[in-house]
Amino acid sequence: MFKYSNDNKRYHTFNYFLRKKFNSKVFKIPIDAKATCPNKINGGCIYCKDNSKANITNNELSLITQYNEEVKILNKKWPNAKHIVYFQTGTNTYMPLEQFKKNIKPFLDIPEIVGISIATRCDCLSNEYLNYFEELNQKTFLTIELGLQSSNNSTLKLINRGHDKESFASAVKSLKNKGIFVVAHIINGLPFETKEDMLNTACFLNNLQVDGIKIHMLHILKDTPLEKLYKKTNFHILTKEEYIDIVINQLEILDEKVVIERITGDPIIEDLITPTWLTKKFILLNDIDKEMLYRNTYQGQKNN
Repeated sequence: MFKYSNDNKRYHTFNYFLRKKFNSKVFKIPIDAKATCPNKINGGCIYCKDNSKANITNNELSLITQYNEEVKILNKKWPNAKHIVYFQTGTNTYMPLEQFKKNIKPFLDIPEIVGISIATRCDCLSNEYLNYFEELNQKTFLTIELGLQSSNNSTLKLINRGHDKESFASAVKSLKNKGIFVVAHIINGLPFETKEDMLNTACFLNNLQVDGIKIHMLHILKDTPLEKLYKKTNFHILTKEEYIDIVINQLEILDEKVVIERITGDPIIEDLITPTWLTKKFILLNDIDKEMLYRNTYQGQKNN
């Protein structure tokens, strides 16, 4: 058995990490603070769909009510679990710091909450925010989640990401210098990328010593610039087999201590154009496990 997993996984699972750290079942509870994105003024990332909703019970409710409503559901199965509040939607530091602090404050004195996770961008981390993060990290387990998507600057320009890999690297170093846990998001199968590009992204993040990673498969949603590009160029969409192969190769590159928070995404099914195989999430996860077993490989294998 892989040493950073408590089931049949051959990679460092998020569940294992949380149980070891908090000696308890821990859930991430997503909430929506209605943060926007600075890149929207430039058209936004080409895969983003306006007004798409995260998996949140009702984002019209107050933040603390969103949290409480989700806890009611989770408590039916896991009444003694601990929680990480996940500010999931938008760029959560693209607002005045005082407003951000008000969003955080209600969650700092709830005993069941052991951590706070903040989704944001590498170009929205001022020194004032970094200093506050350092302070906040003394009160709770703080995670900052940053979208990279690719370490290929040509790809970042094509998808209209709004920053380059150097900006991302600088942000990670600034956060790590403050002792903050950093999770990177990447997307496999971006237009015209090769397998080598995707493996280079894993190498890039490994060299930056990120603490965690979320791996997603590109999916095309209706009414996005990506849909128009796909119809115009018919760029290659990874097959399930190609995706599994690339993910396993990426896992082999990543240090065994890097926590794998996600290994696939959850598309909005009613808006999904392709790939349809992505909707069968648990089959995909099982197929990754089976292929790793068949290859007798594991996370960090290429580092040993």
